[in-house]
Amino acid sequence: MSRPLPLSDIRVLELGNYIAAPTAGRLLADFGAEVIKVERPHTGDELRNWRLYAGTTSMLFRTINRNKKSIVLDLRTEGGRADVLALAAHCDVVLENFRPGTLEKWGLGPEVLDAANPNLVITRISAFGQTGPMSQRPGFAAVAEAFGGLRELVGDPDRPPVRTGVSIGDSIAGLYAGFGTVMALLARHRDPENPIPLSDRIIDVALNESIFSVMESLVPDYLAYGVQRTRVGGRMEGIAPSNAYTCSDGKSIVVAGNSDAIFQRYMHAIGRPELAADPALSTNEGRWIRRDELDDAIGAWAAQHEREEALKILDDVQVPAGPILTAADIAVDEQYAARNMIQSFAVDTGNLEPKQVGFPGVVPVIGDASLPVRSIGPDLGEHTDEIRARFLDGVVR
Repeated sequence: MSRPLPLSDIRVLELGNYIAAPTAGRLLADFGAEVIKVERPHTGDELRNWRLYAGTTSMLFRTINRNKKSIVLDLRTEGGRADVLALAAHCDVVLENFRPGTLEKWGLGPEVLDAANPNLVITRISAFGQTGPMSQRPGFAAVAEAFGGLRELVGDPDRPPVRTGVSIGDSIAGLYAGFGTVMALLARHRDPENPIPLSDRIIDVALNESIFSVMESLVPDYLAYGVQRTRVGGRMEGIAPSNAYTCSDGKSIVVAGNSDAIFQRYMHAIGRPELAADPALSTNEGRWIRRDELDDAIGAWAAQHEREEALKILDDVQVPAGPILTAADIAVDEQYAARNMIQSFAVDTGNLEPKQVGFPGVVPVIGDASLPVRSIGPDLGEHTDEIRARFLDGVVR
């Protein structure tokens, strides 16, 4: 018998759409929670069509909504909203990422949900939070990444700011939402005899604040020293040498040789002992001043070696380095495979027969490898009949 999962006695009602709230729901589901995802009739979560190259459901949806169940409800109708309240009465958590005020407009605000289930944890994700002068404004992760300070630091200094290749703002907010939810559940568990006030069971996650929280000392550096951080391309402000370099086979590596001791070994490894011996380069401050010179030296060395050769040279002297992997690389990488981080499922990809597709494993690892993904994202309404039979007296609306 497989071991019980940490959240196996928790049930979550997910009213989320897109990425942020569904990411939080995925985290809870990964570790055993029964997550019931409510989707609108006919179209479902819009993510089903994002990056849809063939078939009817995108791999993006399948990935973010794994281990969940799908029920179709129309929240624009009285019956659909009644079903939500009835389901909430059987759940531990309601998770949502509508614009603030939307649930209240539908008659499903926190006070109404609390009346249906006085122990309910209500986790809310929005662009700017549930309070404040900007709370009513709409906004996706792209806006939050700009407002939270991230966009200003991404890209090259002589070009406009760019974004990362994924919806990092949504994902980070989803992580915080999952963490906040588990905190509230833990508080509820510690003292079950004394109900927690509703205000302490509402987890309010703002996309922009989630981004701001990972910006390290961006604001303290400005307030303390007047430092305005700027875009530095592949580098990290104030840290050198740490960058990406292209090898002779056209493949690239990232090398982080920025600690004082590592720098010494690094320079000897690339055949530049005079740089290792230079007193002006013995500290990170001096190396940052001469970052262009160091990057030129490392780049010239990398260009003389194929990627695997360069990595072996650096690994032999314990300089942290690694390849810049593509999806094709990751899919066959032995490290990912050893920890069960690529898990295969037969999926409809629009062809006559299902195709075996590898999906990301569960993070963090418990034990020595990823927990198994129990199911990929469900078909629209796949579990409607089951959920109605269990919680809604089989009533068909």
